[in-house]
Amino acid sequence: MPAGASGPQLARAVLDAAKARREATTPRRRSTVGAGGDGQRRLRGYSGPGPDPRDPQLLGAVLSRLVKARGWEQPAAEATVFGAWERVVGSEIAQHSRPVKLEDGELTVEARSTAWATQLRLLAGSLLKQIAREVGHNVVRKLHIHGPAAPSWSRGPRRVRGRGPRDTYG
Repeated sequence: MPAGASGPQLARAVLDAAKARREATTPRRRSTVGAGGDGQRRLRGYSGPGPDPRDPQLLGAVLSRLVKARGWEQPAAEATVFGAWERVVGSEIAQHSRPVKLEDGELTVEARSTAWATQLRLLAGSLLKQIAREVGHNVVRKLHIHGPAAPSWSRGPRRVRGRGPRDTYG
């Protein structure tokens, strides 16, 4: 330290001495592992005017890279069938139907009425093409379309055991 140093000069001298002491006692090693532990070298300093991996990224781009890296494309496509049903099949069809189950590439769709179930069975080929165009190929390979669930008369307070009186429904 200079003998007559004061104020900023004294602070600078103390800082330089601390840096020199630290560099002399600690061995120099370069970190090659990034913050994520992926083995990539961590970039430091000014990135310059060009594109850099440290630049801010769009959330959709980051999510799509994550989905691809984790192998979640198929479950994400299957979830799209349920989550965006109206966008996938169109608003008119979506008002009168809903997806119930998707298992092994076979989608079960419940229609609001038996007439709509018949109509959807006739449109099954074009619906499969629309679904493939929106969510990807081989996500849905077959459609099972059924009408609304009918009421069950086999249980309840007015159930007659046995064959019953046989004067109902026919």
